[in-house]
Amino acid sequence: MFRHGYAKGVPEPIQKGEKVFRGIPVSNGVCRGKVLLLGNAQQPVSRQSVPDALLAGEIGRFEAALSQTRQEILEVQRKVNAAMGASEAGIFEAHLLVLEDRTLIDEVVRAINQQKVNAEHAFHTVAERYAATLAAIEDEYLRERAADMRDVATRVLNNLTGRRQGVDLHQLKEPCIVIGHDLTPSDTAQLDRTRVLGFATDVGSKTSHTAIMARSLRIPAVVGLNTITAELENGQYVLLDGFNGVVILNPTDQTLFEYGQLVRKQVSLEEKLRDVLDKPAITLDGQTIVLSANIEQAADADAVKACGAEGVGLFRTEYLYISSNHLPTEEEQFQAYRAAAAALSPQPVVMRTFDLGGDKFLSHLQVPPEMNPFLGWRAIRFCLEELDIFRSQIRAILRASAHGNVKMMYPMISGLEELNRANALVEEYKAELRRENIPFDEAMEIGAMIEIPSAVLIADSLAKRLKFLSIGTNDLIQYSLAVDRMNEKIAYLYQPTHPAIVRLIKATVDAAHRHNIWVGVCGEMAGDPTLTPLLIGLGVDELSVAPPVLPQIKFMVRRLKIPETKELAAFALECESAGEILARCQELARNVAPSLFENRVLESGTVAPPAPVS
Repeated sequence: MFRHGYAKGVPEPIQKGEKVFRGIPVSNGVCRGKVLLLGNAQQPVSRQSVPDALLAGEIGRFEAALSQTRQEILEVQRKVNAAMGASEAGIFEAHLLVLEDRTLIDEVVRAINQQKVNAEHAFHTVAERYAATLAAIEDEYLRERAADMRDVATRVLNNLTGRRQGVDLHQLKEPCIVIGHDLTPSDTAQLDRTRVLGFATDVGSKTSHTAIMARSLRIPAVVGLNTITAELENGQYVLLDGFNGVVILNPTDQTLFEYGQLVRKQVSLEEKLRDVLDKPAITLDGQTIVLSANIEQAADADAVKACGAEGVGLFRTEYLYISSNHLPTEEEQFQAYRAAAAALSPQPVVMRTFDLGGDKFLSHLQVPPEMNPFLGWRAIRFCLEELDIFRSQIRAILRASAHGNVKMMYPMISGLEELNRANALVEEYKAELRRENIPFDEAMEIGAMIEIPSAVLIADSLAKRLKFLSIGTNDLIQYSLAVDRMNEKIAYLYQPTHPAIVRLIKATVDAAHRHNIWVGVCGEMAGDPTLTPLLIGLGVDELSVAPPVLPQIKFMVRRLKIPETKELAAFALECESAGEILARCQELARNVAPSLFENRVLESGTVAPPAPVS
């Protein structure tokens, strides 16, 4: 929607010539309003000499500030979990880890004692060195963690000095567009959605935690504008375009007209999407495609119902660990799983066993760091070694299955030995529950995620022993193409339409169907309407996506015919170029559902389709 922040009775500003700032779009939407310019939060930290007799007191002040900061972050995490979900709340695990980093803490204490300085100076010096080291790393994901470090450091310093942020972003008095050098994840999480129309920053990227928070809040946002804070003033009026990464000072009448056209089309599209919510996901020639939702906690059940999904295709259970300060017990897990199953009954809920490791923090499990965690001790590998953790989860899922609508799947299966061992343990835990007279669904379906090329190559063997397969395209692409998509130097190689990926998906589908079981896709490919025709043409039975994008996928499905999807898939399976396959996908998708792609304003001003989602 084209949100604006003009108050009643306030005259439009006098136009002095349009000026366009281009950055990185991170959260869709268009808004227009008054600029609220944030000052640079970085304030000088003075160095003070401390006599020997008072050094212990400085260390005590430092430890108290760490404790106070921890409580603040836990409170922010609690609020985010309630408002946005466990995934976004999990972001703050990185902040809590900083406060528990013994290397950093010991270095600060050593600096206080050896240099005989105040706690503020010692902490600021050490924390800034850590942040600068992260910021200099080539990997974009790790560079972005420098922002997390500085966010925590600012909180600790504020607690040491008694300073507070100059502008309270969750108690604003009038609508505005926030412009700042950077916006921390904790500040973004607490923005007043009724007052902040959008925000733009000098720095940042699509992978920053601030960008993730903006998308969850559905606040239009643009980052990476370099010097916009130096070129704008408080009270000026701008138009912010979160679709294309543009901020326009003093937009001309022609620009406003063109953006008005864009917004009207967006409103029309939203009406069309609302219209399909309660309708079946069925093609024009009568084939049904199951559309499910990806969730992380029982509280997401309302979002599942609201988006028109047919149950849950992926319940990311590991967020029970990530968002908790302790290892959740079997009973705590059971209550969470039962709540989800009961809220969505009779629709199915597919629960993925813990996919811990890789990019998911395990601070309270005391897991040692690994050189390459994505190829290391994670997911089913971790669970098959940590049997107490695996047992409590499987028992909790089995108990929740008494509702009759629970299914379960294992992540990151790479070989038959892992599957056989996991299945044997499940049978063992079933026997325990029988002896204890605890009810569960004896016929609960068990499946596996296909995320590793080796799993595709033995898909026939896996399918003989399972009731369904679910393709996790994010990892399948990463492992097949040896591409870290967070690495900006090779991100262009992360290609969902790479011929190898198309053929791996087709091989998985064929293996599943040979053994009369269904196959779904729950990775990001499933949530891209451009690729919906291709996946259907390849024979996928189910698509599981984030609730906000599900209406777009359903809108696309209802405008397709199976022969055209099969023709596209046949072309893709023979084609040798990822670019050509993508172009054909875009062509078909835009021909059948053009309104899904009318959210881009080109430099000429004309409204045109967006760049493809990947």
